[in-house]
Amino acid sequence: MTEHAWSHPATSGYLAGADLTGYKVEATDGSIGKVDKHSYEAGDSYVVVDTGVWIFGKEVLLPAGTVTRVDSEQQKIYVDRTKEQIKDAPEFIRATHLADTQYREEIGLYYGIGGPFGGRPV
Repeated sequence: MTEHAWSHPATSGYLAGADLTGYKVEATDGSIGKVDKHSYEAGDSYVVVDTGVWIFGKEVLLPAGTVTRVDSEQQKIYVDRTKEQIKDAPEFIRATHLADTQYREEIGLYYGIGGPFGGRPV
């Protein structure tokens, strides 16, 4: 992931304006929850995933650049991260983090823009 962290990859099959709310989210090694909220603004796209009981009801924010495929028929999105990587992501607090640019930077770094994985996609 590079500067396009906050944009859906052209190859993902995402259609601008499509409502992903309720879609199941699949990590590279299994299901992690459902889309609770998403944004499809150009350069500012993300999905908020409700992980349910999988990680104790935690919500996580994933930049749109992590989405590799959208399957509208099955109502699933696939992301290029493992469950462990998602579980260990910086904590998401809806009330403060959606508009927090510092948090967005932290998320971008975590998911591979010069962050803990050496500036390469994890």
